[in-house]
Amino acid sequence: MKKKLIIGTRSSPLALWQAEFTKAELSKHYPELDIELKLVKTTGDVLLDSPLSKIGDMGLFTKDIEKHLIANEIDLAVHSLKDVPTETPEGLMLSAFTEREDTRDVIISKNGESLKTLRQDAKIATSSLRRTSQLLSMRPDFQIGDIRGNLNTRFKKFDESDFDAMLLAYAGVHRLNFGDRISEILPHETMLPAVGQGALGIETRSDDEETKEIVKVMNNSNTEFCTKAERALLRHLQGGCQIPIGSYASLKNGTLHLFAYVGSVDGKRAIRDEITLKNCTQPEQAEQAGINLAEELLKLGANEILAEIRKTC
Repeated sequence: MKKKLIIGTRSSPLALWQAEFTKAELSKHYPELDIELKLVKTTGDVLLDSPLSKIGDMGLFTKDIEKHLIANEIDLAVHSLKDVPTETPEGLMLSAFTEREDTRDVIISKNGESLKTLRQDAKIATSSLRRTSQLLSMRPDFQIGDIRGNLNTRFKKFDESDFDAMLLAYAGVHRLNFGDRISEILPHETMLPAVGQGALGIETRSDDEETKEIVKVMNNSNTEFCTKAERALLRHLQGGCQIPIGSYASLKNGTLHLFAYVGSVDGKRAIRDEITLKNCTQPEQAEQAGINLAEELLKLGANEILAEIRKTC
């Protein structure tokens, strides 16, 4: 049994919350284990002047931490699962999927307004193509702008800006105690979340059996099944580009429900579909459901939408 464990993490307040949460949970089960954090600055933390849609977000917040993992400088990495590319580097694996926080997005507005009550041509802040597409598909009058940075920075920029509202994930807002700023929690029928939103992914080396065994206590099987279904769908559609895809899976009494959205960046073309799988007892079945739904989306016209987006990525 290892006596010491080093966790790699970004240094943003939310990333530190996630790493400290992981450390505390592991310490409950392994009180004799010496656990320390190693802070890593990632490319995504440095390139703050350009929208994610321009620089791409494939591994921006994970690759630099993974280098330390591959080099045996840390034992595990704690990521927001929505930031983790669907293909992990050779020699690494996601060994645990934590219990999921509320997956929904929220609106933060200056005057407590909801999506429906925001003024005509309201200015909305988001760095997400997924949110942009879904917003414009509902309200093409919205003027979309970009805000980058960690959560605390975004709130500061927003308060000093002329934006009417901004969109964020409930999970981060809740975890950093900004819940009193929420104007509206958007239902999945209105805004499907990012793949893996609300969950943490614990990444280890594939051959590090001791660490893999240790982090098993963090794994939530419901989260694992649901996020594997979502990630399989994204992997089948994405092709290395940042594209407007939203997805959410739920698992209850052995029945998996998977919902998905694919849209053009301007929201003028949008496709929603869903799939239900009964007697889902293995993660591989959940992943196959994700692939099957991706195929249905392609048949419904998602291939044309994605082909247009890939011309510019």
